[in-house]
Amino acid sequence: MICEHNKSINCPCTYSCDKHGKCCDCITYHRDNGEFPACFFTSEIEKTYDRSFEALIKDRSGHI
Repeated sequence: MICEHNKSINCPCTYSCDKHGKCCDCITYHRDNGEFPACFFTSEIEKTYDRSFEALIKDRSGHI
């Protein structure tokens, strides 16, 4: 599968990397590292760069 850069996507990630707008590359990268991409998190928690499952659960349940 070729991962095309989609400039119309407003990527919410504040980390500087080459995967902005390339969702399939981003998801693959984070999956391989046992993480979730920034778009799964609220903007407040995204800024912590904690992409763990535990952070996602806390974020979704409002306990951070």
